[in-house]
Amino acid sequence: MQWMLWTLPTALFFGSIALLLLGMLIWEILQPCVERRGWIIPMRTTRGDRLFIGLLSSAYIAAFWLVFVPLSMWWMAAITIAILVILQAVG
Repeated sequence: MQWMLWTLPTALFFGSIALLLLGMLIWEILQPCVERRGWIIPMRTTRGDRLFIGLLSSAYIAAFWLVFVPLSMWWMAAITIAILVILQAVG
């Protein structure tokens, strides 16, 4: 049986996702969410929905970036973080 290697980037990635989920849980407990209809995503969504859509968008952007863009991955990270923030703010 082969085990997964937990490198620092892998641990940071999964740790940041866990912190995001924990933060969303605390936010939901302190201030319950009300569904709202966004102008970017024209459907009623909650904070968790927008976080999931943002994370999924980030994964697609990262995959696209790896295949088609010859620039540094730091640019991709900045773009995906910006998309997460925008979707959470206006979504």
